[in-house]
Amino acid sequence: MGTDTLNIPVELTSGAIAEVKKLLARPENADKYLRIGVKGGGCSGLSYVLEFDTAQEKDKFFEVDGVTCIINPSHEMYLHGMQVEFEGGLNSRGFTFNNPNASKTCGCGTSFAV
Repeated sequence: MGTDTLNIPVELTSGAIAEVKKLLARPENADKYLRIGVKGGGCSGLSYVLEFDTAQEKDKFFEVDGVTCIINPSHEMYLHGMQVEFEGGLNSRGFTFNNPNASKTCGCGTSFAV
């Protein structure tokens, strides 16, 4: 299922990798991959997808520091070069996205336009 690729379209920082590995260790995420993608919606038009999922037929696989990720090839043009970070501080906690393809982003940081 899927097509392997050597191209790594999205970067995960060390903080994001550590958090993803913790979440992947949970029983409910066994046999799943980290899906990175987009969906329509949000205040700027597109929202980021970052979830644990099973692979679909057209998905591309890539690996970052032992984390196997999947991406729908049609989403790659919106996400190529994006960096995913995890913030674990008291004031801010969660995944953040730094997307060089975004022409505008919303205040919540999970919605963007191209």
